[in-house]
Amino acid sequence: MDPGSPRAVPNGLTLLVGGARSGKSSLAVELGRAHAMGRIDREGVTFVATAQALDDDMATRIARHRHERPGWATVEEPIELVAALDTVPPDHLVIIDCLTLWVSNLLLAEASAADVLERAQRAAATAVARHAPTVAVSNEVGLGVHPATELGRQYQDLLGRVNQVWARASSRTLLLVAGRATELRDPWEILEAST
Repeated sequence: MDPGSPRAVPNGLTLLVGGARSGKSSLAVELGRAHAMGRIDREGVTFVATAQALDDDMATRIARHRHERPGWATVEEPIELVAALDTVPPDHLVIIDCLTLWVSNLLLAEASAADVLERAQRAAATAVARHAPTVAVSNEVGLGVHPATELGRQYQDLLGRVNQVWARASSRTLLLVAGRATELRDPWEILEAST
């Protein structure tokens, strides 16, 4: 395919998961640009941002992310993801960046694990029901050092479970490492194919 030609972004939910600086957010923005290129108005992308500027470092990161993405419509919503998705025009590609901070925000708001998982299921179902593509970004935090604190372990376990909810709901899940991706498949699909 000619690199200058528009690329089709598949409908449905795409989950991009990986470690820090793996290229997840960059790919999400590329997908948004590809979707916008295929439109006459060159728009049609809404960015749902879950980050909160709770300290100077986060404020700097948020400013950098705003600068890196085109002038798309942005919904800043740290907690109510379903409500944020409901405000987006039906033909817009949505980028949710990111589930990692969304889970953290819910824990800081003292949501229970059961509440977080129920919210994750409702939000994933809302994303799947959309007409246009939805791209969700999340970190894989289970491959690193075992957290030293109880809250850290709770967060790691809960985010892993939320990622599973979104992966099960998604049409495709990509694991990103060093800016490269591999598709993740249902393990039973792989096992049954080998019998």
